[in-house]
Amino acid sequence: MCGRYVRRSDKQKIAEHFHANPSPPDLPMPAADYNVTPTMHQPIIRQSRETGERELILARWGLIPFFTKDLKEIKGLSTINARAETIATSRTWREPMKKRRCLIPANAFYEWPKEGKAPKQPYVFELSSGSLFAFAGIWDAWKDGEGHWLQSYAIVTTEANELMSQIHPRMPVILHSRDYDRWLDREEMERLPLDLLRPFESEAMEMHEADPKVNNVRNNGPELMRQAEQAAESGLLPL
Repeated sequence: MCGRYVRRSDKQKIAEHFHANPSPPDLPMPAADYNVTPTMHQPIIRQSRETGERELILARWGLIPFFTKDLKEIKGLSTINARAETIATSRTWREPMKKRRCLIPANAFYEWPKEGKAPKQPYVFELSSGSLFAFAGIWDAWKDGEGHWLQSYAIVTTEANELMSQIHPRMPVILHSRDYDRWLDREEMERLPLDLLRPFESEAMEMHEADPKVNNVRNNGPELMRQAEQAAESGLLPL
């Protein structure tokens, strides 16, 4: 699963990296966040229905299905992660998977050991290159009783790679840049890109202990990636 991640890149960096246009142009981007948690509004990239180009918007983490009648219906349900194994068949995920796929910009993500007693030592995972990357995501739009729209998203998860399996049996799907266009294509609904929902290569990732303060959602800041930051400063991992 993926329940916390890091986004330290700003709007300009994300727009340039993913060749996306902020929508609206003056999109108020939240500050860098080292402890992104569910229900927060964060940037995602999707394909514009009007132009076909990539657009950068803000959406709520924790997908609210379009058919939801009242938010009370999803209270207590976890819709932050969509399992790759059931994404094409589950009532919650299948329509967004067909035509509402997105990229979720991230710089790292946290995970806690599945086994053992609390409090557990958190770990931070990022690319060995230290670069910005994208989770595979799906999004949806829900309208409340007063006609207000709320856009939301979920991160797709798959079985863990060799590195990740030391901590947890599952991991978020990280896409290669060469696959972005195919993943975002709204026109391709018959041959879904399910083959992209595979574990990322272990040899291209790094794992380090994180500061246990990340366990508290109120804590934020680069110090939460303590061990990773120290590795970067020593030249073992680029900032």
